Parts: sequence; structure tokens; C-alpha cells
Amino acid sequence: MPGHEPDAALRARLAAIPIFTSLRLRLGGAADGAASLTAPYDRAYDGIFESFHGGLLMTLADTCACIAILTRIGADAVITTTDMNIRFLAACRSDATAEARVIKIGRTLCPVAVDLRDAAGMLVAVAQVTYMRLPAKA
Repeated sequence: MPGHEPDAALRARLAAIPIFTSLRLRLGGAADGAASLTAPYDRAYDGIFESFHGGLLMTLADTCACIAILTRIGADAVITTTDMNIRFLAACRSDATAEARVIKIGRTLCPVAVDLRDAAGMLVAVAQVTYMRLPAKA
């Protein structure tokens, strides 16, 4: 999946999301219900244990899950996170990469599994994110 370029509509939608600029997120690829997204490590993002703050890793997982869903239902879809959980497995002191894969595209709910790895490829967290499909904007 890395290296699969998203279509122009998805690239445009992602470019309009402020968190992409704020966290300097880099899209590794996005296609067919999967996405890869990297957040560069910066000590400014450290939490209490001098490692990537867990809340920012959750943001990375949530954003990557959203992208994976949009590859299946369209870049203009209106969706929102309903819930997510994350299990932290190790401290991350390097760039963090999230790899998301859609579990199911439902009529209303879309659960997504996300693995987060450090720059060496070590699994640092696993997450599950559920999105709700909303009516299109008027």
C-alpha cells in the first residue's frame, strides 16, 4: 500500500485539513481502504516520559483511519469519529507511522484498525477507530 497515490480529490481534501500543516504529516500512500501516514518526531511533541505524546499518537491514528475510509467512500464524504481506543506498547522517540486498514464499510459505522510503528518498525501502539457516516452537506 505505501506508494499508492491518492486521487486528486482526496489530496485536495487532505491539504485543507489544518492538522496536516501543524503536525507536518506525510502521506505514505492511500488506496482501497488502507492508508499510511507519518508524523515527524519533534521534542516539542514529548509527553511526561520524554517520548511522543500519546494524545498526538491518537491524533495520528485517527487521521490515518479517516483517510483509509475516504479511499473507499469518496473524498467528499462527511464522516466523524464516534469512538476510538488505543493500547500503547512502547515509547516512541522517533518519527511515528500509522498504517490503517478498514475493517468494514457499514451503512452508518466504519471501524478501522490502526498499527503505529516507530522509525525502526517497532510496533508502539495499536488502535481501533470507528467513524460514522453523516448526511452530505447541503
